[in-house]
Formats: sequence, C-alpha cells, structure tokens
Amino acid sequence: MTHNIYLYILTGALVSFIIRVLPLTLIRKQITNRFLRSFLFYVPYVTLAVMTFPAIVHAAQSPIAGVAALIVGAVLAWFGAGLFPVALACCVSVFLAEFLLTLA
Repeated sequence: MTHNIYLYILTGALVSFIIRVLPLTLIRKQITNRFLRSFLFYVPYVTLAVMTFPAIVHAAQSPIAGVAALIVGAVLAWFGAGLFPVALACCVSVFLAEFLLTLA
C-alpha cells in the first residue's frame, strides 16, 4: 500500500515538472502569435478565478449568502471600488444574508 503512495507522489511530481519545464525548453524565441499571447496573458486570471469563485460560494453557511457576497463584490469592483471597501461590503452582505436566512 505505501509503495503505491510513493509511486503516486513521484508521478505527480514528474507530471508537474514536465508541464513547467517543457515550455521553457521548447520555446526559445519570443512568442509573436497574437492569439497565443492573449491566451497566455489570461491564464493566471482564469486560474485564480477557478480557485476563488467556488471558495466564495461555499465559505458561508449558506451558498445563497456566498452568491450574494459575490454579486455585491462584483458590482462594487465594476464601479471602481478598492479592495478594502469591496471586502468589507462582501463581509457585511454575508452577515446580513445569514442573519436574514436564520429569520426565515
């Protein structure tokens, strides 16, 4: 059983290493393809969004409160609010949504 665990860890490390090193070794010159450059530009943002959005929805006791905070945060950020006001408004919206859900 423990032998399989070490095999899984080794395989995961090898795949992770190959994914990170292979582009560095194969691509030596600057990327001039406009589509590929725009794709690579948005990869970190998409990765962050994929990790963050489910955590926002499931962080509260109710997913409804998480979705409410997500909507409040997105609207405030769209209108140019800073990080601290957005975070504060999201916390307040989760608190109010949880409070209202306990009353219902």
